[in-house]
Amino acid sequence: MPTATSLAAAPATAPRSPVLALPHTAAQASTWVDDNWAGWLSGGLRIVLILLIALVLRNVVRRTITRLIDRMNRGAAAAANTTLGGLLVNAERRKQRSAAIGSVLRSVASFLILGTAALTVLSVLQINLAPLLASAGVAGVAIGFGARNLVTDFLSGVFMILEDQYGVGDVIDAGVASGTVIEVGLRVTKLRGDNGEIWYVRNGEVKRIGNLSQGWATAVVDVQVGTDEDLDRARRVIAATAEELAKDDPWDEKLWEPVQVLGLTSVSAESVVIQVQAKTMPGESAGVARELRWRIKRAFDEAGIVITSGVPVATAAEPTAPMPLSVETAAPAPADEPVPVTPPRPPVPPPATGE
Repeated sequence: MPTATSLAAAPATAPRSPVLALPHTAAQASTWVDDNWAGWLSGGLRIVLILLIALVLRNVVRRTITRLIDRMNRGAAAAANTTLGGLLVNAERRKQRSAAIGSVLRSVASFLILGTAALTVLSVLQINLAPLLASAGVAGVAIGFGARNLVTDFLSGVFMILEDQYGVGDVIDAGVASGTVIEVGLRVTKLRGDNGEIWYVRNGEVKRIGNLSQGWATAVVDVQVGTDEDLDRARRVIAATAEELAKDDPWDEKLWEPVQVLGLTSVSAESVVIQVQAKTMPGESAGVARELRWRIKRAFDEAGIVITSGVPVATAAEPTAPMPLSVETAAPAPADEPVPVTPPRPPVPPPATGE
């Protein structure tokens, strides 16, 4: 029987390493499986349950967002079918805007749900998440610095869409380019220029936006007549022409207020400028101004009012007849009169040199 001294003198058993803990025989392997299969089964079922819940939740959230977007589009389409709604609501613009918002919401929802599920699965597998999260943070910072322009474009596009700064069909001035918006994306906006060219403008480069199609537009026409014209008569002719324009189709819908003759904006010694202004539908100011100029010119021609450019016209002087030659200068010399001949001068001798 061992004594207390022998027990104290016996060396302590060192902990076994994980490699030595692994089974080396069939009996040990069977025992190891019997001891751990319950944990494996429990962990596997938890992982399957986590993934199933994540997929179902992701599908439900994406379908809910899609239904909300479709409902918004149906409401916009119904409003566009009415008379007033057709003027105030751009169905294509609302559709593209809602589609972009829906895409952003679906992407964010999928990232959050699947990311949370992945971290939960790693914790079930007893994997230390601290080094992984630290590495992901460093990688995120590096990617953020390397792709900061891309991130800026994306965030700027999101806020432009959410704030409804512009949409498809709007005429805008973005500073770097101007034209009609044909597509709005999260990173790039497409513009159609006045000459037909397409501009690809990155959303992060846009510092200011001038939208010429929101609310209403203004058509301004300047009519320049001479100072000797009757201004009251010219005003009456312009007002009558504007009233006729407001009664004709389709200008009666494009004009939102009666055309106003504001008065004189410039007075010079040769001409005066009468300014005419009209409030129109968004994007229709150019067409209304062209039609108004056409009708004013035709009405002025019928009324005998001359439109001038204000530049003084230079009048050419009439050519004068050439002066007749005098008798003395015109009469030739008599043939028998000798013509005096000047004798040649003798050459000048060179100066003598002293010896």
